[in-house]
Amino acid sequence: MRSKLLATTLAAVLLGGASLAHAQDTGWYAGVGAGQALVDERGYDDEDAAFSVFGGYQFHRNFALELGYTDFGKLEPRGEGANLEASSVSLAAVGILPFTEKFSGYAKAGLQRWDIDGSLPGLTGTTSGDGTDPLYGLGLQYRFTDAVALRGEYVRSEFEDADVDTAQVQVRFDF
Repeated sequence: MRSKLLATTLAAVLLGGASLAHAQDTGWYAGVGAGQALVDERGYDDEDAAFSVFGGYQFHRNFALELGYTDFGKLEPRGEGANLEASSVSLAAVGILPFTEKFSGYAKAGLQRWDIDGSLPGLTGTTSGDGTDPLYGLGLQYRFTDAVALRGEYVRSEFEDADVDTAQVQVRFDF
């Protein structure tokens, strides 16, 4: 009788631990971020505050898909020219490499639908423009609890032949 109770208790603990580990490695998440947008292209050399919101689903401890929105702020030209206000909506694949139980690195790559109010010389030639181009980046994540993590991320967003970089600190909430 005692061995059956011990075996049942051990099985319950192992199965409970396995389901908890599974819950930490997969599921829905969302977050917010703030940082700097940086541009050094075609007469523009400026930076401004950038903000983002994102959400995704982590399918495996090493892979997630993430949907995001980024507001790059207002970027001013070095000399004459219009101010640029840019934003984008993106979908990216995220590859995750855990270093420890709480600390991991990740790389992301995907496509974004961008919108610019203003004109980048040689880019659109009009007062506004939009398009679809790639984005890619790297980040580090530290998990405080099963539900909250802090991320540092650097992403390059392409706007036809121009690049805008963002460096952000983000907070991720897992559900």
